[in-house]
Amino acid sequence: MLALASSAVAAFTPVAPITRATSACRASDVVRMETVSDLEALAQKCNPIVGFWDPLALAQSGGEGYPFTESEAIGFLRHAEIKHGRVAMAAFVGFIVQSNGICFPWNLQGDLPHSAILAAGGPASQWDALPTSAKLQILGFIGLLEFFGEQQQPHYMRGGRPGDYPSLKAMDKIPHPVPLDLFDPFGLTSKMSAERKEKALVAEINNGRLAQIGIMGFMAASKGLQVPIMDGFGIAPYAGEVMAPFSSVDAGLPFVSEMLNYKLSFGSL
Repeated sequence: MLALASSAVAAFTPVAPITRATSACRASDVVRMETVSDLEALAQKCNPIVGFWDPLALAQSGGEGYPFTESEAIGFLRHAEIKHGRVAMAAFVGFIVQSNGICFPWNLQGDLPHSAILAAGGPASQWDALPTSAKLQILGFIGLLEFFGEQQQPHYMRGGRPGDYPSLKAMDKIPHPVPLDLFDPFGLTSKMSAERKEKALVAEINNGRLAQIGIMGFMAASKGLQVPIMDGFGIAPYAGEVMAPFSSVDAGLPFVSEMLNYKLSFGSL
């Protein structure tokens, strides 16, 4: 289920900020645009054997007519990798938890217990079995997190630090007070030295990359593909479409029936 959160991707064009924090920017928020040389140095820290590898030249400016400068493109790619690495780490753990029959002991809604969703099968089947209202709530919440994340000041494409998430407590236009921030709610990183933070960020990038490979391997194995190491894990098979957020359960939503009919027609070719 958590793997589906990775489908919520921030738009390339940053949205207008809700508000700026009333306090001055932190020292760590000093605007600094990264370059390809910075990526090469980071690549050596992350994996000195592989080093810098960009076969599609995504980190380089496309020249005249290209919508972003080189530094803006690097900021977007760096932030996207860190964010999706975090989502993948949560998804990897969530897949293991759901595959091992662990669920909340209370009802999801009304008289529908979480155990009934668990009985549907593997994690992807459990997502399909969720009521439409539950799916919309989850996707809506993800959308809100993406929207709030784009309020980072300075923005990650304008010199802000990739991977930062703005303080929810500092946004005065959220309808109700938020007692804890999404990232580091207990302020543990504030006690870390700069060297320790740098080392932790490198570890986070590496763990996120591995988690992205891991969750994709789980999903591939659930579709019957042979995945090294994972073949003997007993991953529950899944007959649905892992990239489709809605199924026949959600046929009441606009365009879902058409999508399902298109899939069936395409699959018969």
